[in-house]
Amino acid sequence: MANSTVLIDEIRALEEALHRPEVRRSRTAVEALLAEGFVEFGASGTRYHRAEMIELLCDEDDEPADGELEATDFSLMPISSDAVLLTYRTVRRGSDGPERQALRSSIWKRTGERWQMLFHQGTLTRPAASPADG
Repeated sequence: MANSTVLIDEIRALEEALHRPEVRRSRTAVEALLAEGFVEFGASGTRYHRAEMIELLCDEDDEPADGELEATDFSLMPISSDAVLLTYRTVRRGSDGPERQALRSSIWKRTGERWQMLFHQGTLTRPAASPADG
């Protein structure tokens, strides 16, 4: 596997590309990022397969109604010679609603010369405790 710093930067960039509206609305971009056999367990508890996820993303509005997404605490763990597990935390701060936090995990696999997402899960969580809350 490549240098771990370079690899986490590459996988993180691919993951965060899927957060951007212009990528999410591009069928070509999403098809390139999601592997055949892709499955997502959404934060809502809904299970999505590749074809329906592509349709859902391509049909999204220009601006997310529930605010900007901030992703932090990225960690990468190799799970085989051609697959990695990426975990991180997201916070979505709505302009008129409550903050929504989730723990996220994605399995990325190398297919030929590129990485593709094979699995994703989002789990809603409470805000992380700060050291002062200790």
